[in-house]
Amino acid sequence: MGRIKTKLVKRTGEELFNLYPDRFSNDFADNKKILPQIVSLNSKKLKNSIAGYITRLAKRKKLK
Repeated sequence: MGRIKTKLVKRTGEELFNLYPDRFSNDFADNKKILPQIVSLNSKKLKNSIAGYITRLAKRKKLK
C-alpha cells in the first residue's frame, strides 16, 4: 500500500494542476523544479509531496 496524502497536499496539488495544466508533466523531477517558481514552500518534504501528487494527477489525466 502507498502512503496517504493529507488534505493540504491534495487540495494544493489539485488547485495548482487545474491552474497550470500545461506546465506540469509526468516527470516528478521536472514538477519538483517547476513548483518553487509558482508557489513559495519552506518545507522540502511538503514540496516533494505536492510534486508527487501532481505527477500522479498528470499520469491519470494522460490515461483518460
